[in-house]
Amino acid sequence: MKVVRIHTIFMTKDPTKPNEMEAIPSLLQSKRQIDLYQLDVDAQAVLVAARLMEAGAKLGHAAEVHFSRFGLSTGRYRLLADLEDNDGEALPSQLADHLGVTRATVTGLIDTLERDGLVTRRASSKDGRQKSVVLTEAGAKKLREMAPEHFTRLEAMVSLLTTQERSVFLDLLGRVTKGISALTDDME
Repeated sequence: MKVVRIHTIFMTKDPTKPNEMEAIPSLLQSKRQIDLYQLDVDAQAVLVAARLMEAGAKLGHAAEVHFSRFGLSTGRYRLLADLEDNDGEALPSQLADHLGVTRATVTGLIDTLERDGLVTRRASSKDGRQKSVVLTEAGAKKLREMAPEHFTRLEAMVSLLTTQERSVFLDLLGRVTKGISALTDDME
């Protein structure tokens, strides 16, 4: 099977922003590219994937701006929240598994959070030979203080969707998430 790289970012004019270009592909643009490369793929599927990737990039950037308001990054917030969800203590290897990142990444996050006094390391309460990461009172306080604004902003982000639409979206998102490995797995 011949593997061809498909460009997923297209430039289109956003009529609401006359001086700006939007990096969102259209169905017509997807069809043109597929025809150009003479591929037998569904243009709508490519369009959905490309728009999802663009939305993910925009969401990732917005999340970093959001968490920076609280002196955190997305990764540091996720680690604190995961500790909170696990009774305030976890092994670094567990945190890496839960967050879907490498142990090296978790070590960097822990180092920064420990420097800021939001977590500490200590001998594991389950296995004294290992070091656990523990949420400090300052870390728990940070989560409590940011919760009202954080959750209000999350709710506002999806406020244009009805309850039923959010349910459908969650189902669809779950199914699409299962297909993400298509971008990283080797093609045979």
